[in-house]
Amino acid sequence: MLTGFIGSTAVANDVAEFYKGKTITIAIPYGPGGTYDKYGSTFANHLGNHIPGKPNVIVQHRPGAGGAKAMNYTYNAAPKNGTFGMVPLDAAVVNQLLRPDRMRYDASKFQWLGSSNQTNSVMVVRSDSGVKKWQDLRKVQIIGAGSGKFNSGYMNPKLMSVLLGFKMQYISGYKGSSRSILAIEQGEAQMSSFNWLTWDSKVPHWFKGKRPFARAVLQNGVDKDPALPDIPMLADLVKESQKPLVAFIASMGPIGRGVTMPPGVPKHLIKALRNAYDKMNADPAFEAELKKRRLRLIASSGEKIQSIVNKALKASSPAVIKEVRKLIFGK
Repeated sequence: MLTGFIGSTAVANDVAEFYKGKTITIAIPYGPGGTYDKYGSTFANHLGNHIPGKPNVIVQHRPGAGGAKAMNYTYNAAPKNGTFGMVPLDAAVVNQLLRPDRMRYDASKFQWLGSSNQTNSVMVVRSDSGVKKWQDLRKVQIIGAGSGKFNSGYMNPKLMSVLLGFKMQYISGYKGSSRSILAIEQGEAQMSSFNWLTWDSKVPHWFKGKRPFARAVLQNGVDKDPALPDIPMLADLVKESQKPLVAFIASMGPIGRGVTMPPGVPKHLIKALRNAYDKMNADPAFEAELKKRRLRLIASSGEKIQSIVNKALKASSPAVIKEVRKLIFGK
């Protein structure tokens, strides 16, 4: 026992010595203002306090291709010494399976530190579009707005539209959720589909009163968002044969908002960083800042997220992947 204690102490001292005076960069796959940015900035404010050596932690925005550029960079080009990580896409697994030609990474080889939220994709539509419930989307032509075709904000509404017969066009290229929401406010579009936290933290006033500016009409995820018990789930509206397709896309939700490191980072550093992430999630000061920013804390360990990612990769059959790819991307 004493030998093990001495060994663990030596490792802790090595980690502290390595990180002392260093800076850890956390890449954000979108521009400023979205929930990826808000969570990442909050991580930067607190994670270093729990890492031996107390390194400085900063964020770096790397938008592009719906977050794919940041994922590819972190996996292939970023430093592999424990000083560079990112807030990963919730669509990391789905993207890898649907667009392997564009996703130059293996999600199972990322080293996941943990997560601080879980997300559903919630379709929100301007009320003056004439849409009050999801069935109206079969009759009313709307325009959707989002950043790119490699994230949940495109794949979820596209799948919803195809499976349920919506009349919808989609404009991509907006730099993150904030720009997409602005497009809706300015009348360039009438719909976007982000997690409820994005909507509630950015534009809570949209949903208030007897004549709200916009309405949530449909959601997709593993379970209903606790804040939206009356908003229907896509899985409950489709044919039995289509449920595996919906479940595949819904697997994005549990990955949530957290931090991952690229492959190659030494295991003893990953162990220390996961321990630090767990301590951050349990820190009242961290939760208090999240609440101040109107962000939720639904904590998951790095081991749990790693398991979810690996299981999702193994459980997704070629037939399901092929059919979802055809429905969403047309090929």
